[in-house]
Parts: sequence; C-alpha cells; structure tokens
Amino acid sequence: MRRLILFDIDGTMLAGGPAKYAFEAAMVETYGTAGDVAGLSFSGKTDPQIARELLTGAGFDNGTIDEGMPVLWERYLAHLDVGLGERPMRLLEGVVDLIDALASVEEVALGLVTGNIAGGARLKLASAGLWERFAIGGYGSDSEERDHLPGIALDRARKHWRAALAAEQAVIVGDTPRDVKCARAGGTRVLAVATGRFSAAELAATGADHVIEDFTATNRVVELLTG
Repeated sequence: MRRLILFDIDGTMLAGGPAKYAFEAAMVETYGTAGDVAGLSFSGKTDPQIARELLTGAGFDNGTIDEGMPVLWERYLAHLDVGLGERPMRLLEGVVDLIDALASVEEVALGLVTGNIAGGARLKLASAGLWERFAIGGYGSDSEERDHLPGIALDRARKHWRAALAAEQAVIVGDTPRDVKCARAGGTRVLAVATGRFSAAELAATGADHVIEDFTATNRVVELLTG
C-alpha cells in the first residue's frame, strides 16, 4: 500500500442531519440534562469528549458520567437512526467524485478518522450512501482522545490489508484545527479543507501540509493526497 487516506465526516464530507437533536435527546433521557449545548463548541471533538465536557459543566462527576455512557450511546443511535430517515445527511460538493477518483488509484486505500462513535459514523455515512466505501476507521468510541485515533486507524489498516504501513504514508483529511492536531500526534500528513466552520486562513495557521477551499477540483485534490 502506497497511501492511506483517512477522512473525517462532519463538516468534511457531510453536513446537516439530526445528530445534534439526537444527542441532546439522549443526554436528557440519560442524565436529565444536556448541559450548556449552546455554549460548547463541538468542532473536532469526539462524541464522548463532548458528552463529558457538557456533563462536567453541569456538575456531574466522572463516575456518574461513565456509568451512564453505554445507555447514552444506545439512545443516541436510536434517535439518530429515526432522524436520518426523515432528514439524511447532506453530501458536500465534490465528495463523491473525489472518493471515486481515489478508489481508482492503485495502491491507495480509504478509511476514517472521526470523533463520531462507530455506530454514528455508520448511520451518517449510510444515509448518504458512503458507508461501504471505507473499510476501516478510528472512532470516538475507540478513544475519547482524538489524538489516539490515527494510530488506531493505522493498526486496523495494517491488519485489514495485511500490509506494512508507516504513519507517514497516511493522510488525514479534515475541516478543523483538531484534525490537524491529531494528524501531527499520529505522525501522519494532513490536508485541511475549509468546508466547515474554519476558514482556509485559520486552517493554514495550524501548519497543515495542504489547505484547500473545497473538493471541487478533483484532480488537484487527488494529486495532493497521493503525491
């Protein structure tokens, strides 16, 4: 394998959908509150990290938070599944063309590095017809710390493809400074895309290897990711 491309989901490939509503509903059902949702930035964080920050801010101790987590995620996925049937995620422009183009490049494989728990990633991507395009991933359900996820994804890629794969052969594609930070922590390259909440200038300031506005220039993006 020459290159492993690891995509973030929210703000990078997909937008919209009912995830925030599903999350809030599950939090209230499980803990009696969703905390200060309006005052907390979710960008680039793992689902468990978001839940813990909200609940800690609402006065919960870690033991109580941890005890409720399994039920929280069951309820979240149930709400998300129903909500996506009514309001699927929206594919961002150029994503499908890019994935198709990358899939045709020899010795290039596709995976995920996302703060979503694995079940949430599956439901979101399936609603947009993309879940089957990614064989492996590192998810928020694997670790609350996003910086751990590139290493987890790389280990899964090595086992799945039975291939020697160095961290520098992987490229993380994401839309937030935390995507860049986790790539650096994992020793991978990173391409930042300004399709989410952060501008190209803000992303460039993080030291990403490459920064693009969007995925519409398919051939150019393929060159950046596979070169």
